[in-house]
Amino acid sequence: MRLVLTPEQRELREAVRSFLAAAAPPAKARDGYDPAVHARLNGELGLSGLIVPEEYGGAGAGMAELAVALEETGAALLPGPFLATAFAALALTRAPDKELLTGVAEGRLTATLALPVVPDGLTARAEGGGVTLRGTLPQVLSGAEADVLLAALPGAPAADGSGAPGESSGGGSGAPGESAADGPVLVAVDLGGPGVTRVPLETLDLTRGQTRVELDGAPARVLGRLGAEGAAAVADLVAVALAAEQLGVLRASLDAIVAYAKIRVTFGRFIGSYQGVKHKLADMHCKLEQAESVVRHAAWAADEDPAELPHAAALAQAYVGRACFEVARDHLLLHGGVGFTWEHDAHLFYKRAKADEVLLGPPRVHRARLAALMEAGEPASTEAAGEPAPREA
Repeated sequence: MRLVLTPEQRELREAVRSFLAAAAPPAKARDGYDPAVHARLNGELGLSGLIVPEEYGGAGAGMAELAVALEETGAALLPGPFLATAFAALALTRAPDKELLTGVAEGRLTATLALPVVPDGLTARAEGGGVTLRGTLPQVLSGAEADVLLAALPGAPAADGSGAPGESSGGGSGAPGESAADGPVLVAVDLGGPGVTRVPLETLDLTRGQTRVELDGAPARVLGRLGAEGAAAVADLVAVALAAEQLGVLRASLDAIVAYAKIRVTFGRFIGSYQGVKHKLADMHCKLEQAESVVRHAAWAADEDPAELPHAAALAQAYVGRACFEVARDHLLLHGGVGFTWEHDAHLFYKRAKADEVLLGPPRVHRARLAALMEAGEPASTEAAGEPAPREA
C-alpha cells in the first residue's frame, strides 16, 4: 500500500494547482461555469482524459492520479461539469464506448452520471431496435452543462434490432429472456435531443449547479452490461472520486483560516496566539491528516485491490464527507464577522462542503454500509448502486 504521492503525481498536482491559480481561483467560482477554462483544462492538461484508457485517446492513468486532480479542482471550487464528467468516465471504464470515451478524452464532450448509479423512476422500452426512456431524475449534477447523461437500468431491453418490444423499469427484473442476475446495463441519452427537458434547480452550492431532467420518450443508446458487481464498483469509484474533491475543499479551508489567524489582530494579539483558536486549528489539522490517509488508501484500493474497494469507499464517504463539512464550517466561524459576508469566499467553501456531503447520501448511510461490510467480512452492494441502506437506529 502506498499512501505517499509519487514524484509524477506531485508534478501533476503542481501543474493543476498552478493552472487553476491563474485561470480559475476560488474568487472566480461565484461567476459560474466558464467553458473557456474547461476547454483549457482539457486542452493544456488533458484532465478529462486522465482516467480514459489509452486506446481511446486518454492518459490511461489510475484512480490515484484522478484523485490528485480532483483534490486540486476541489480546493479551487472549480465550477462546471468536470466532476460530473469524471463520474461518467469512471462508469464508461466498466462499459466502454469508443465514441463517448474518445469525446471525453479530447475534451469536446461533457457528460454526467445519474445518481444513484441505478436510479429509481425510469422506464425503458425497446421499440424498433432502439430504446426510449421515460421518467424524471430529480437531481442531476451539472445537468445543464453536460452533453450526455449516463444511467444504469436493471434489465433494460437491449437494442438488438429485432423490433420485439420489451419494457424495463427501475424496479423490474430485466428484459424478456434475461435473468435478474445479469444485472444493470448502462445507457446514454443525448441531453440536447428530443424528449429531454432540463429544469435548473436552486441549490445551496452557488459554484456548481444541479438540474431536474425529465425524459419523455427520449432515445437512448445501450452501451453495455455492467452487471450487479460492475454497478456496485462504479458506485464505489464515484464515492472515492467525490472524497478526493472533499479532501481538496477541506485542505483549502484549513489553509485559508491558518493564514488569516496569522494576520488578524484582536486586543493587540494575533488570533492564532489564543489557546482556543490554536486547539481548534489543531483539531482541524488532525481531520485533514486522517482524511488524506483515507482518500489515499481508497484510491490505492481502486487501482490495486478491488476486493478492498467497497470497504475503502464506504469509509471515505463515512469520514471525509463529514470532516470536510466540519472544517469548512469551523473555518467560516473562526473568520468572525467577515466570514459571514457575501463578498468573502468562506461561505462558498461551506456550501460546497455541505452539497458534497449529501450528494451520495448522508454520512449515516455510508457508516451503516461500512458496518454491514465489516460484519459480513466481504464486499456488499451499495445504496448508490441501487439497493436501500439500513436505517440508522
